[in-house]
Amino acid sequence: MRNRLLIISNQLVVFFVFCFLLSGLLGCDNINFFKFRKPKTEKASSSTVKGTAIAKVNNITITLEDLEQEIEAYNSMVPADRPEAKITSREQKINYLKNEMIRRALFYQYASDKGIDKNEDIQKALEKNKMDILVMGLIRQEAGNVEVSSKEVEDAYNQYKEQFKEPEERQIREIMVSSEQEAKDILIQLLQGADFATLARERSKAESAKNGGDLGFIVLGKKFAQFDSVAFSDSLEVGKTSNIFKGPDGYYVLKLEGERGGKQKSLSEMWDDIKNILLFSKQKDKIDKLAGNLSREAKIEVYEGTIK
Repeated sequence: MRNRLLIISNQLVVFFVFCFLLSGLLGCDNINFFKFRKPKTEKASSSTVKGTAIAKVNNITITLEDLEQEIEAYNSMVPADRPEAKITSREQKINYLKNEMIRRALFYQYASDKGIDKNEDIQKALEKNKMDILVMGLIRQEAGNVEVSSKEVEDAYNQYKEQFKEPEERQIREIMVSSEQEAKDILIQLLQGADFATLARERSKAESAKNGGDLGFIVLGKKFAQFDSVAFSDSLEVGKTSNIFKGPDGYYVLKLEGERGGKQKSLSEMWDDIKNILLFSKQKDKIDKLAGNLSREAKIEVYEGTIK
């Protein structure tokens, strides 16, 4: 939410500065920044400042909490590969306060003094941002009341336990030839002790032949359904070859060289992920229900014919 408010605030600042830079070129009569006049001195706000004051720009007080929230939001948007770009030191925080927050307050006061908030486009933008903020506040309030119990997490884990396994990977070698008879001959040689990789290089028509038929570690879905069925069969043991089977391009024989993965993740490992998924689902259901109730009570008209 704080990030959203910061983004909205920055968008408005960019808009004001953009008008400032272009007004001379565009001849904006209603937004004439180049004719400078000192902003009106307003009386200090009578409202109590919540937080520790660290700066005051005329009637606007900036608090330590404001600074910390903005820096937290800024740092959260810094790419992970650029940690040096984050604001961490006292000097950097003071520079941010002076170069960003105080300057923004000055722009805001000056824009207000010049009546820019009366501009029709600005008013529309402010109203839209007000709508977005209120909607975000409502969603946050409604979603904040949703809870997920320990029993719900446990039930979900038990229901979808098989899906919480690490992907099983198997190292497979293959030989693919054009005819069934040729595949039978190769299988006989393998059963008699011939080297699978050597036969693959000499006789396989598959692209993997140059690597001795080695496909490396693969997961389900690497090839076609029958291939997966044989390669990941419980009956195919490490170091053993499969029976012949037919595929789209010919006849196959496989060898299982190794396997890894397939470990069942524990409830404790999956707890946070499951809870977050359930929480999101319950929050969405609640918001959808609210939207449905409001829609039934409201008068809504959609003029689809005007949309090009």
